[in-house]
Amino acid sequence: MFPISDDNPEPGTPIVTWAIIAACVGVFFWQFSQAPGAAELAVYQFGLIPGVLFGSTEMTDAPVPAWATVITSMFMHGGLAHLGGNMLYLWIFGDNIELAMGRLRFILFYIVCGVAAALSHALLVPASTVPLVGASGAISGVLGAYLLLYPRGRVRVLFIPFPVILLRTFYVPAIIVLGLWFVIQVASGLASPVEEAGVAFWAHVGGFVAGMVLVPFFKRRDVPLFHKAAPKVFDGRNAGRRGPWG
Repeated sequence: MFPISDDNPEPGTPIVTWAIIAACVGVFFWQFSQAPGAAELAVYQFGLIPGVLFGSTEMTDAPVPAWATVITSMFMHGGLAHLGGNMLYLWIFGDNIELAMGRLRFILFYIVCGVAAALSHALLVPASTVPLVGASGAISGVLGAYLLLYPRGRVRVLFIPFPVILLRTFYVPAIIVLGLWFVIQVASGLASPVEEAGVAFWAHVGGFVAGMVLVPFFKRRDVPLFHKAAPKVFDGRNAGRRGPWG
């Protein structure tokens, strides 16, 4: 199952969510407009390197302080699939969380979850010289918040059977989609040595847990936890239509 949208409309415009997506896409194009050597260097300069952060390794000619890479790493990505997957999840789930918190609190929430995710990974491999990049830790916080705010929200998922014969889409409650996603992250983290894993599973877990813990403090007072999904409104004027050809 692969989420492609949700059916949980909220009034308002998620400007911050769109701005984060635009920033990540802009940084990605900047990364890959560099010469191959310069593009790789940028990952090391702006990605989070645990050894540099904790002082066991030094980065020569670093353009930003080591602590700042906890933030800059959130806007770097390792490839188009990495960027696309992260931005899809942020586009699906970020708007509801932004509108439930307000713009300024959402920005702070997003950054704090990203920091918690990065540290969850870095503390497990404090001497590592492998850079951590990607928005997935911060976005995991958004997923954790969504689980507590809209567990009954409907998420449209793409089902790809094996062997692939016919692609299908259907709606699944958010608690199942996000709960299953979290279980997969934990199981993958337990099964893969942190140093050898190509995906920072524990960053995802740390961000998700941070989002669940922090959402009660960041949401607006009029937004309840475990919010019931908005019911669909039936328009009687379309009752006679039998399809898009009506």
